Amino acid sequence: MSPDRRVTTPAQRRGIWLTVIAALAFSALLLVSFIHGLNTAQLLSEEELQEWNTWLFERPRELADMELVDQHGRVFDHQRLEGQWSLLFFGFTHCPDICPATLAQLTQLLDALPDEVVEDTQVVLVSVDPARDRPERLAEYLTPFHPDFVGVTGEFMALQGFATQLGSPFVKLPGGGEDYHVEHSANIVLINPRGHFVGFFRPPHEVDRLALAYQSVRALR
Repeated sequence: MSPDRRVTTPAQRRGIWLTVIAALAFSALLLVSFIHGLNTAQLLSEEELQEWNTWLFERPRELADMELVDQHGRVFDHQRLEGQWSLLFFGFTHCPDICPATLAQLTQLLDALPDEVVEDTQVVLVSVDPARDRPERLAEYLTPFHPDFVGVTGEFMALQGFATQLGSPFVKLPGGGEDYHVEHSANIVLINPRGHFVGFFRPPHEVDRLALAYQSVRALR
């Protein structure tokens, strides 16, 4: 036997194999963590959210009940805001620019979110023009944007009261005849699964930022 040849014992061989297995397991863990990091967005803090036009209240605000109606003629009350997150936008079907642009962005937002988040999210257009936005008109208007969007209308005072609660007042401008305009907020309102008003996204709305900000809000609230 060569004088420099070394013989390993069974115990040493077991130790070597355990070391190799541990090294491989650690490498696999690092790889999984790396891949997870690539596919998981870094959530934003409340300070970072403000820089992205997302405003959250220190405490969620409870809402008074309301009695409205959706585009299918079904009652839309406070219970319809419970059990999932809601993104509300106040607008009207004759709106020439802000409303269709925002609804298109909300459509893109749902496409950008994970499936489990989409399943737990409802998008609601609340009309600020009840005289022209009857349920059938809302149904016709919303379908091209997304089949699951909810349209809400009702009596003027009920809508005005609901909008005021959510910091989204509106006013019909004088003149214009039947082609009048309604001034309204461009905020996207955030309602949590308990039906509480937690904050809002201010314009301008960018889909990639909305997606990350929305998921961050869900984690924080």
